[in-house]
Amino acid sequence: MTADNGIQTFRVGLTGGIASGKSTAERMFADLGVPIIDTDVIAREVVEPGRPALEQIARRFGDHIIDRAGKLNRRKLRELVFSDDIARLDLEAILHPRIAEETRRQSAAAGGAYQIIVIPLLVGSRLLRFIDRVLVVDCDENTQIERLMVRDADTRQQAQRILAAQASREERLAIADDVIRNDSDLQRLRDQVINLNEVYRHLAAHPDPRERSPETP
Repeated sequence: MTADNGIQTFRVGLTGGIASGKSTAERMFADLGVPIIDTDVIAREVVEPGRPALEQIARRFGDHIIDRAGKLNRRKLRELVFSDDIARLDLEAILHPRIAEETRRQSAAAGGAYQIIVIPLLVGSRLLRFIDRVLVVDCDENTQIERLMVRDADTRQQAQRILAAQASREERLAIADDVIRNDSDLQRLRDQVINLNEVYRHLAAHPDPRERSPETP
């Protein structure tokens, strides 16, 4: 796709379920010199103290969602939105337009042969039309639950609720052009990233960026 500055930019949307290994794959691409735009990072930035999004969240969900330092209490908010679909949709209505706008701005400025844009909630996102190719980091759902419990000290029930509130594994795989399996060790994950890096550099240089390389796994 063409960036706002007129330069042709090939954008890969990296997605996957929570605790699937997106962040690890992201770091491996970054180590190969690929520009990374992470919408999770952007989501944290747009709710910093003094930003309009934080004020809207406080009005919608109550001042108790703000901690003593004036920052968003993410754990309280997460517990709330993952147990209430209406609350989750209201939060998305506040955040998603701002995240999309900032993602486009950072992409236009990032350059690179191609870019990795990390979008955990890519299924149904307005950013789906912004990218050229979808890469899904995939693993067994039981593995996700175990990792989530270790990482965030969640109960199994809470971890299952979080998974249920996201797009399903089948929905993510349905939009995938490429899939990284992350059920094995780090070296296997790294090998897949290295292979896809070559594929994406080929596609970025190709006159039709949507044409698949014969090397695509």
